[in-house]
Amino acid sequence: MPESRRGVLYGIAAYTMWGLFPLYWPLLKPSGALEILAHRMVWSLVVVAAILAVRRHWSWFGELLRTPRKLGLLALAAAVITVNWGVYIYAVNTGHVVESALGYFINPLVSVLFGVFLLKERLRPLQWAAVGMGALSVVVLTVDYGRLPWIALVLAVSFGTYGLIKKTAAVGAAESMTVETLVLLVPAFAYLVYLQVRGEGTFATAGAGHALLLVGAGAITAVPLLCFTAAAIRVPLTTIGLLQYIAPVLQFLCGVFIAHEAMPASRWAGFTIVWLALSIFTWDSLRAARQARRVALRDLEPAGTPG
Repeated sequence: MPESRRGVLYGIAAYTMWGLFPLYWPLLKPSGALEILAHRMVWSLVVVAAILAVRRHWSWFGELLRTPRKLGLLALAAAVITVNWGVYIYAVNTGHVVESALGYFINPLVSVLFGVFLLKERLRPLQWAAVGMGALSVVVLTVDYGRLPWIALVLAVSFGTYGLIKKTAAVGAAESMTVETLVLLVPAFAYLVYLQVRGEGTFATAGAGHALLLVGAGAITAVPLLCFTAAAIRVPLTTIGLLQYIAPVLQFLCGVFIAHEAMPASRWAGFTIVWLALSIFTWDSLRAARQARRVALRDLEPAGTPG
């Protein structure tokens, strides 16, 4: 199988697993969102450490310890992804799957704004139009919900921030996740011990099946991330950009057709504006990528024979 096709399959697998997360977290009840989050941190570390042990890949750790700046960035990434994971689990287990999907729909537009204000990138007119429509959709959905769609905004901003930090740190996925979960291990484990001492923990009281599901939270966190990394090194970023919409689409479908969350006309209107904005953004990105490829090919053409 060609590497590019293999990369696309890895990408589809990663985003499909992320899109089906809303089906998993409700299985962990009666655990609360914070307990699930703590277990996710602890067991993710176990899974990633096992993968690194099988690969016998530990030399990077000493090099990273000699780079305090990268360690600081990964510690910050750990704090940001904790917020993202916690809010997402809360959203799914309290009947806000559709709003969480909205957060990942508008995440690309948030990342664009980060590029403008933090990395001093310049946007094309159609990109500005897409961002403006994204802002309009937030206004429409604020009116619909009767409140700011804070779950969607926190998820979009936190994941965009996480991506920006990871881009700056430039550390591999498994290695980065190992450090991030190490940073989170002590508070997560301490919280789980606290719950068990108070008799409020569910790991040892809700049955073996429930305990296995909590342990499984580590695997379903690590496996899609590793698939995503395998995709990212095999296919162009434009392809990854298209594949990323699989996850929020599946989350949206889970919310509407499985969780049966309400979708009044005003909410459909807000989501339609988001989808239109993303269509414009994606079309413009693909057009720009094609133009860049044509310019690159033209530059590689041999110069004509003089005379």
